[in-house]
Amino acid sequence: MTHFDGLDDLLARDELGTTGWHLIDQRRVDAFADVTGDHQWIHVDPQRAREQGPFGGTIAHGALTLSLCTAFVSEIVQVRNVTHVVNGGFDKVRFRAPVPVGARLRGTARLVAARRMAGGARTTIRITAEIEGGNRPACVAEQILAFYG
Repeated sequence: MTHFDGLDDLLARDELGTTGWHLIDQRRVDAFADVTGDHQWIHVDPQRAREQGPFGGTIAHGALTLSLCTAFVSEIVQVRNVTHVVNGGFDKVRFRAPVPVGARLRGTARLVAARRMAGGARTTIRITAEIEGGNRPACVAEQILAFYG
């Protein structure tokens, strides 16, 4: 986790940091399927995915990987003297590689745009979700966050 001494410190940076590794296990994928209603066999049926799927086993939902990008930013960026942060959504989302169940992901964050606004700043943070040992990232997305304080 990186602590920034207020918005000026955050806005002066490019590279924001990297998270620790997060295990993507079948329990997490199944729980995500339950929440979203997306029970496609390639995510929740390990035997069928092993026997019939193109990846040799189950894979995480792309939307699960994207939702972890929000958690990655929260793990990396802590700004002092900020009262709250509003998630404005994502731009330029790309899923570059499937995430096999059992893999570990980590996020790297980079500030790619920022502008001051009344009471705070609007930022665009590019999050790259890396697969441990992989040659391509699982996901690259730009998250719009407004920091107030």
